[in-house]
Amino acid sequence: MIVVTGATGNVGRTLVRLLAGAGEQVTAVARRITGADVPEGVRAEAADLGDVESLRPSLERADALFLLVAGDDPQGVAGAAKAAGVRKIVLLSSQGAGTRPHAYEHAGRFEAAVRESGLNWTILRSGGMASNAYAWAEPVRLHRTVSAPFGDVGLPFVDPDDVAAVGAAVLREDGHDGATYLLTGPAATSPRERAAAIGRALGEPVRFAEQTRQEAHEQMARFMPLPVVEGTLAILGEPTPEERRVSPDIERILGRAPHTFGEWAARNASAFR
Repeated sequence: MIVVTGATGNVGRTLVRLLAGAGEQVTAVARRITGADVPEGVRAEAADLGDVESLRPSLERADALFLLVAGDDPQGVAGAAKAAGVRKIVLLSSQGAGTRPHAYEHAGRFEAAVRESGLNWTILRSGGMASNAYAWAEPVRLHRTVSAPFGDVGLPFVDPDDVAAVGAAVLREDGHDGATYLLTGPAATSPRERAAAIGRALGEPVRFAEQTRQEAHEQMARFMPLPVVEGTLAILGEPTPEERRVSPDIERILGRAPHTFGEWAARNASAFR
């Protein structure tokens, strides 16, 4: 049995579908999940990673756990998994845990808890995800406009479906214990280029309007902790060479190149119509 937390999210939903399609027994976990949210044959369990006790029933008879960085008790989650007989944890973390550890201390705490759990573990450090562009969906629908800072700074954003595919492979295959993988797209793209890709997917132009750093800071601070806002803006505006690097890990694990941002946009164009 494989337990997938965050099962209704951009990565988790695809991961559940891939695992179920491969014949695995899957328990899909999210705070407000129901049976209507999962494929036939998948067990849906409502639980909150911020409440370890709520998670324990989901872990019964589980062999592996796909874990998000969520909640404030990573040691408690890892301990509950070990007590339930889980043998492997695959953690979806952030590239910032390695490149900006002070800003991404929360993710670093989860990584440390997984490493120290006594279980087999693999850590997936994701770069920025293409699905972050969903934040542009409403202004694109209403005004065919995208606003973002640092319009010409490129980063190799990753398709969340590729992250899910790597998660499925690591959960099902041997040979990944103790590994930390960096997951990126195949090429760096700038916000201006990503806006243009959405326009191509829609078949009509999308205008790009560059925000100031302060405007972006005020917008992000409405839903993100301030240290993460600062770390994110630093990555977006002044990325290190490591943050700009295209990682070979997706191709190494899946045997194919990762999807481009344009492919993601074409597949998800309906969100912007």
